[in-house]
Amino acid sequence: MPTFVQILDFIGTFAFAISGIRLASAKRFDWFGAYVVGLATAIGGGTIRDVLLDVTPGWMTDPIYLICTGVALLWVICFGRWLIRLNNTFFIFDSIGLALFTVVGVGKSIALGYPFWVAIIMGSITGAAGGVIRDVFINEIPLIFRKEIYAMACVVGGITYWLCHVAGMESYGCQLVGGSTVFLARILAVKYHICLPILKGSDEVEANENKEQ
Repeated sequence: MPTFVQILDFIGTFAFAISGIRLASAKRFDWFGAYVVGLATAIGGGTIRDVLLDVTPGWMTDPIYLICTGVALLWVICFGRWLIRLNNTFFIFDSIGLALFTVVGVGKSIALGYPFWVAIIMGSITGAAGGVIRDVFINEIPLIFRKEIYAMACVVGGITYWLCHVAGMESYGCQLVGGSTVFLARILAVKYHICLPILKGSDEVEANENKEQ
């Protein structure tokens, strides 16, 4: 029987694969190209995390990740028109994947004995790096570099996970609270237009100085 973490990992893989394939379809990719984008979105962050933690990436020992991405592709092929009508489809699936992958990354790092700051970074990489690879593949500015809160939601969720862990909560409870925090932070940030301050470029600084003069 799969463990609770494995179930979260599989659901996150499917959700992220859907988000990647959905965007690839909007860019008119063929089936193979869409599969590659979905797979990169689903396993990209986890692969980087595992390489940094000196662990064999999960997809190299278990084909379920490749299978999940294939199922996601079939889902989009069969229900693509219905998904396109739902304007929030990409956002919902991406937020679910972000939340689930973040807690998987944090939990795995803690289980391997790494300190909490490493666990939070690994959780953020697991959640956000796949989206960066996806956006590069489809020739878009990566979402984490835009004004919307994205990776910061992973950081907040990772800190929440760690605090629950320190408080003695069971691992599945930490995952539930931490994942919910990531999801809610992302939802609220988009709904209420919460964003980090934008770093002004030199042109903007010079323009403001000229106005003041």
